[in-house]
Amino acid sequence: MRDRFSRLTRLGASLVLALSISGTHLRAESMSPGPADQACGSPSSIDDGWQIALPASVGMDGAQLCTIAARLAQRSTTVHSVVVVRHGKLVFEQYFPGYDQPWGRPDGQYEFTATTRHDMRSASKSVTSLLIGIAIDRKLVAGVDEHVLQFFPDYAAVKQPGWDAIKLRHLLTMSSGFKWDEARAWTDPENDEPHLVTEPNPLGYVLSRSIAAPPDVLWTYSGGSTELLGNIIERVSNKSLEAFARETLFQPLGITDVEWKPYKSGKIAAAAGLRLRPRDAAKIGQLVLSRGRWNNQQVVSADWIAQSITPRFQAVGYFGGTLFYGYQWWMGRSLAGGKEIKWVAAFGWGGQRIFIVPELDLVMMTTAAQYGQPKEGLAAIDILTNIVIPSVRDAH
Repeated sequence: MRDRFSRLTRLGASLVLALSISGTHLRAESMSPGPADQACGSPSSIDDGWQIALPASVGMDGAQLCTIAARLAQRSTTVHSVVVVRHGKLVFEQYFPGYDQPWGRPDGQYEFTATTRHDMRSASKSVTSLLIGIAIDRKLVAGVDEHVLQFFPDYAAVKQPGWDAIKLRHLLTMSSGFKWDEARAWTDPENDEPHLVTEPNPLGYVLSRSIAAPPDVLWTYSGGSTELLGNIIERVSNKSLEAFARETLFQPLGITDVEWKPYKSGKIAAAAGLRLRPRDAAKIGQLVLSRGRWNNQQVVSADWIAQSITPRFQAVGYFGGTLFYGYQWWMGRSLAGGKEIKWVAAFGWGGQRIFIVPELDLVMMTTAAQYGQPKEGLAAIDILTNIVIPSVRDAH
């Protein structure tokens, strides 16, 4: 899954088109994009529930957004899409062809459009967190202080000393304390993550891990934690994770073109298997920004959103330890115009990012193929900090 590959080589054509666009094409009174506007990032009308607007109509500088392609070409990085939403309206999208390693399909060159699904990788974890919130809202789960082992009586034989103290909130915050290491090379036998893929019983593998520290003491990034959360949803709902997600989350958001890949064991990969259109992934960001509401429907409670995006641990070892972690959501900040701007994000391996900027009422989503690259995700934070946030021309 983590083979190295060549970087994006076909940005040139998109760059030429983007640089040819004049700011005059971004007049707010012209809401029907022409061919030139389309090349510059005017969203397509594909009847997926998004209200489309020009950047100027939501207080953003469209000409500055049109410099994204040039910035990416300068970095020579493998980004496949950039989607921008402000005040609940889709105002910018741009797609770039390039190399990818999609789950279950051959590695190679792919074209990307507004209707192309893309691997979300570990951004799936943030979606799983939303589903736990929905399960709690529906009283399928009593709350985050429920003990994990009560959901897995059939695995009592593999239980290690110390597991009795682990609660749902410890899984959500990656602070359960069971021994787990997925920071190693994929081929390293000491890497726990590949076992989720190869083990005939990945749940048994996770539940048999020994305890390295008491809960709430040690923050350790763990796909195994998310796999337990996903299976808990299946057990309390009597549905597959994908079926529960379609009914309770995707359908209310108008997301119909979705896939959630399983491991070889047949278990849905709660930690990494979700595939969405970038525009639909941006809906997840907008849902969080709107405190759980979409089209006047409360999809997940505002209280759960607030709990989820509250910083709970320093993410030691990730991005220099400058990030915080909540309930499967990351929190950080950008320095733009001499001001610190806080954001919440879903991060997926390879550069999949959903950024939510509450104080600017802004969402930005990117997909990419920077798998295993030392500066993975750098392009997304660069675009957010140096182009998208500065393109906001009002303070509300």
